[in-house]
Amino acid sequence: MKRIIFESPAEFSILCVLLGLGYAAIQYYRVKKQPWGRPINLLLFASRAALTAFLAFLLLGPIVKQINNLYEKPHFVFLYDNSASVKQTVDSATLGKLTREVDDLQNALAENGYSTSTQDLKGDAAERINFNLGSSDIHSALRRISHRYEGQKIAGVVLVSDGIYNTGLSPLYGNYNYPVYTVGVGDTTERTDVSIRNMAYNKIAYQGNKFPLRVEVQTKNLRPQEISISLLRRGKVIDRQTQQSKGDNDLIAFDFQPLAEEQGIQKFDVVVEAKPGEQNSRNNRASLFVEVVEGKKKILVVAPAPHPDIKALREVVEKNSNYEFHLHIPGISENPPGVLRPENIDLAIFHQSPDTRGRTTGLFQSFLKSKSSLFLILGQQSDVTQLARQDLPLKFEGAPRDFDEVTPVVNQAFSNFTISQDAHVIMADFPPVYVHFGKAHVHPTSTILLYQKVGSVTTDKPLLVLDIKDSKKTAIMSGEGLWRWKLNEFDKTEQTASFDELFGKLIQFLTTTDDKRKFRSYPIKQEFSDTEPVVFESQVYNDIYEPIYGNSIEINITDETGKKNLYSYVTSPGNIRYQIGGLKEGVYGYRARTNINGAVEEVRGEFAVTEQQAELQNLTADFDLLRKVSAATGGNFHPASNMAGLKEKLQRVEAKSVIHTEESYDSVINLKWVFWILLLLVSAEWFLRKFYGSY
Repeated sequence: MKRIIFESPAEFSILCVLLGLGYAAIQYYRVKKQPWGRPINLLLFASRAALTAFLAFLLLGPIVKQINNLYEKPHFVFLYDNSASVKQTVDSATLGKLTREVDDLQNALAENGYSTSTQDLKGDAAERINFNLGSSDIHSALRRISHRYEGQKIAGVVLVSDGIYNTGLSPLYGNYNYPVYTVGVGDTTERTDVSIRNMAYNKIAYQGNKFPLRVEVQTKNLRPQEISISLLRRGKVIDRQTQQSKGDNDLIAFDFQPLAEEQGIQKFDVVVEAKPGEQNSRNNRASLFVEVVEGKKKILVVAPAPHPDIKALREVVEKNSNYEFHLHIPGISENPPGVLRPENIDLAIFHQSPDTRGRTTGLFQSFLKSKSSLFLILGQQSDVTQLARQDLPLKFEGAPRDFDEVTPVVNQAFSNFTISQDAHVIMADFPPVYVHFGKAHVHPTSTILLYQKVGSVTTDKPLLVLDIKDSKKTAIMSGEGLWRWKLNEFDKTEQTASFDELFGKLIQFLTTTDDKRKFRSYPIKQEFSDTEPVVFESQVYNDIYEPIYGNSIEINITDETGKKNLYSYVTSPGNIRYQIGGLKEGVYGYRARTNINGAVEEVRGEFAVTEQQAELQNLTADFDLLRKVSAATGGNFHPASNMAGLKEKLQRVEAKSVIHTEESYDSVINLKWVFWILLLLVSAEWFLRKFYGSY
């Protein structure tokens, strides 16, 4: 729909017409003086009047207002549970038939005015679904749809699943803004089964110590009888226990205390004796990998008073079994003098210390003179004046008294360790922390990890600074309120992965002794799943420890049987990683080599590959869960054998499009057809005058 609006009063249009008529009359009011007759004179009069009136009309600044209605089709998402448990209980012919029926339903909805798409639990679009996913997280998949199609009309989601989830929250607790139509696939028959339900143990143990291992065994459809379980290392039984089950659906806990003998990654196998009638015996066996190390790194937090920041950092530290946490708050949580000695501490975190009341000043001075790494978090109780007198990487100009609210921005040029892009995105929405307001100077040898962002403006002021001087590492966070970051991320993502990554890597960097080797090659983590590639990262440096590229890296992988495989690649900027796929469960040793200035450099180590068995723990389809999800969201449940019923129901639902209205404004003089009208009027008058002998 179009209409014209004016910048000036519309009544002026009458004056434009009168102006056109008057100007044309002056030129053509006497026919006898012209070399043409009366009809041609009237035609020329009309052309001149129209041209003049139209030009005057354009001076009024008329604007064309156009209203467009855009129709957005309602959308149906077809979500496949592509986990391995579906393939274990349903034959390929049945799955093929089900897939064809779902495709027919999708085509029928498209013909009825819906737009459709197909995706799996990982959120990937796929024309052909492969049921090989190692875990089932139905809630996250449904939640991902809400985020992906936010602001769009979702008519519904058709979930094809067996109702088994083994990762994430139960979909019953999800709040979805669309109806979920569930299609139940799988076998609901309760089978006789004895399975390893859960194993609880420390990922890291200390050489010479025993570590606790609890194994929970679940029995189903089994009469009361003895359940035997064995713990093996390198194929030899090192412990065996037997307990009496109470009958059907019993959960039995077995507690072991194996000895951590050798350093490195040690593999232990847990095997439950199979019972007659079991159809699924693969969940009777499981492996665990324990890294045996020499000792823990000690981390001390010193503060003048309790603060929620301390709890947030403590949770990050205690997630790593290789750390030992100590908290010292004078008069509240004190430690023996031996613990407070700098030579016994790998990292000292001073929260708002030294403080203005001097409660922690002496302790701060002793650690400042030591070789222990420091992490300072400044706040309202910090004695900034005293800090300015110390040799620290961050100093304030004057004594700031005011505070400012700032948010973090990651320095893209920071290279001491990497922060993932996902963390960058999450951190961009972190709430503000309180920093001292004033000009701060960063030492030339220091590097900035986080900058301050005030409102929407990213400044060059440091928020988190790192420095290495004479092998002593120091980090300074110029603001308090870190606990808000952790709560904010959990509120949005139901986890704190980005917060833990930032401070976990920072603490790891501060507690790690500098590696002066010119060649470093290592797996990016110690334990991989058999469904993901093993990723190696290699770094080569020159004599002044600048990264260099173009080196050929050889990686020799040896499995537990002694079989070796050789891999090689050449490093380049942006390509220092190498992926190795297809490795089975086990402990692998690796030896990486390269040539630097004619000398062979070598690195050795170990990593583990674990088999994903979550999908083998339970193969009994849970149609009751699917019914409840559909009922809670306004959808319906249909077994796979009744796809026709679902098709009939959805085809009866009218596809109501969402209308989006757009308004656009454009000056009339900018329209192309105006130019052609003006050209036509001018050309017509010029041609007639020329043709009939006038100039």
